[in-house]
Amino acid sequence: MATPRPPVRKPAYLQPVSIARVEPLTTARALRGPFDYLIPERLGEIAVGTVLEVPFGRRRITGVVVELAETSEVPPEKLAEPIRVLGTGTTEELIDLGRWIATEYCSTPARGLGLVLPPGTGTGGERTRFRIEKLSSITAAGREALEGGARLGAKQELALQQLLEGDLTGRQLAARAGIDSSTLKRLEDRGLIERRQVNVRRRPDGAGVGAAAAQAPNLTEAQQAAVTGLVGRLDDPRSGEGVLLAGVTGSGKTEVYLAVVEAVLARGETAIVLVPEIGLTPQAVGRFQARLGDRVAVLHSALTAGQRFDEWQRLKSGEATVCVGPRSAVFAPLENLGLIVIDEEHDPSYKQEGDPRYDAREVARRRALATGSLLVLGTATPRPESWERLERIDLPARVDGQGMPPVELVDMREADPRQGPIHRRTWEALAEVRNKGEKAIVMINRRGFAPWLTCRTCGHHWGCPNCDVSLIVHRESDQLICHHCNHAEPLPRRCPECGGTTLSQTGAGTQRIERLLAEELAPMPVFRLDADTSAGPGGHARILSAFDRESSAILVGTQMVAKGHDFPEVTLAAILDADATLRFPDFRAEERTFSLVTQLAGRSGRSRAGGRVIVQTLAPGNPSISHAATHDSAGFLAGELERRRELGYPPFSHLIRIQLAAEAEPEVERAANLVAARLDQALPAGAELLGPAPMFRARNRYRRRLLVRSTTRADSIEAVHRTIENLLADRSLNKITLAIDVDPQ
Repeated sequence: MATPRPPVRKPAYLQPVSIARVEPLTTARALRGPFDYLIPERLGEIAVGTVLEVPFGRRRITGVVVELAETSEVPPEKLAEPIRVLGTGTTEELIDLGRWIATEYCSTPARGLGLVLPPGTGTGGERTRFRIEKLSSITAAGREALEGGARLGAKQELALQQLLEGDLTGRQLAARAGIDSSTLKRLEDRGLIERRQVNVRRRPDGAGVGAAAAQAPNLTEAQQAAVTGLVGRLDDPRSGEGVLLAGVTGSGKTEVYLAVVEAVLARGETAIVLVPEIGLTPQAVGRFQARLGDRVAVLHSALTAGQRFDEWQRLKSGEATVCVGPRSAVFAPLENLGLIVIDEEHDPSYKQEGDPRYDAREVARRRALATGSLLVLGTATPRPESWERLERIDLPARVDGQGMPPVELVDMREADPRQGPIHRRTWEALAEVRNKGEKAIVMINRRGFAPWLTCRTCGHHWGCPNCDVSLIVHRESDQLICHHCNHAEPLPRRCPECGGTTLSQTGAGTQRIERLLAEELAPMPVFRLDADTSAGPGGHARILSAFDRESSAILVGTQMVAKGHDFPEVTLAAILDADATLRFPDFRAEERTFSLVTQLAGRSGRSRAGGRVIVQTLAPGNPSISHAATHDSAGFLAGELERRRELGYPPFSHLIRIQLAAEAEPEVERAANLVAARLDQALPAGAELLGPAPMFRARNRYRRRLLVRSTTRADSIEAVHRTIENLLADRSLNKITLAIDVDPQ
């Protein structure tokens, strides 16, 4: 019999132990994690998503557990231990999503994970906790003391009388009656009140504009068919790819969303509803809260840190089962997710401008596929990408049976320049609105009073000293302002070149249109909605609420006025300089123009009073204008897709933009050429490199742009990411600011 061999002993560092792979929450690209740490028993249970404070060299840093393992390449005795647990963090599903975003959008793991972790994690905000206050209740002895004439100080008696109405916190008592903590302590010592610690929810301010019905209305036949079709897809494994709900403005898409959300909740599942911008879609938020009550949590950047923390925790604990908000709400920590809705899916605000430059629509698709959820994208003006790729459910008519408002194209090429920016036909329509006591919305997609200031004597033009752009005239502040770097200078009275006083303010912005309307249509109220008037928390809702309260008024503004508002009294929508967006060197210019015109046209005629639309344009024959005038989305998209197919633009290719900036032009030129040379060698077959091309100087920095156009998305992203990371690692891009944008908008 053969002698049995002794068992092979594995090296100590391969023995099963509890290892946490921790990703540091620092955005330094040079720091490549994750790093292994030994989990001691004193820390209790550690899971993927747990936030830890860990030693890192001589420092202490915050990190998140992204993986658990039994072995490490480092011997256990050489592994450091985490110092302490900072929080339970988030779910494994969201950790995977954050890591995917970092890879897909060429960012760092820390920035990707920062999107999915509790508010404030990694910035010192992990010490944010629930707001704890003491809640006071009157006891039986306290009631007897009031009734029996016991000796009470005036403050003590007042406090007890307040508590007869119900339990109150110390802050509430102080606000109502000026009761301080020492008075409450004396009452507690005498046994006249009881005090206990409670968690006080920091509620977001109400976002609703106008009344929202708590009861569901009777759905139209088309709405009911859409609800039935969507609910029937809840168990379809392919539903995460997305279903396009294409409905004309006023077709009742929000009621369809609500009905499907209620069906999902009845199954014991949860839902996310994304809206473009929380300040610009307050009515949608109000409807969900009115119908679903406290089951709805709201997440957006305008909340205070405490409000955001509390809403996030309500979602994570399951107290709230529906999250409504802009793009960041796609990261809501909901378990058992069954539905993600993206309202106004065409809106460019779903694309994040800062690193990581994710697209919330693609993130929602990724999350829906990972969780087996239904993804619904709704709009009246679908993106060509969605129209081409997704199955579709149509809502072809308005819920009230009204037809779409007629659109009148006003050819500004034939207008008398002395008439100014508003055509005679538009003035006549506005005067009719005033005389009938109705409402109108006027859009000009340009802020300020005038976009150019020039000297008629010598031709001098006022430009920004930091950017290669014109300064915008702002009459309210009597300044010239750059909308790129915020440089401001006093509005001049004389030309610095020739001393002339014949200064011409050319063109028109929202300020000038507001002044003209107020002068000509007085005493009709005129409200302006743009980035200048709506700055600060609640700015949008404040202006929209004021407009809503008036029986007859005009709302003038930038594209903000076209986004999802539902004011039945509006009988006229007017668009000035409708083709302004066509002048941008962007392959999406026609798509954006069609969307803007169609969306604003949809604000009119939402009641039995009907409505109409006036479009002032220099290009009435452009397909985006002519198809919008006939409310023909299908016709526009058919032509737009054919044009993009011929030119090789999305959805028939994928784009990656690399933008470089530096204070010295030779430096950015050298860096751009270096990146281009490396990418030429690294890009896969099916990808082409365009550029580098110069861009206008902004914020005193010279800029260059490269564009990768590819039919192999994943391989191209990997090649760009690897190339840039290598250049950063060998310090070839010192002094260069670099931004990578996958699927740029």
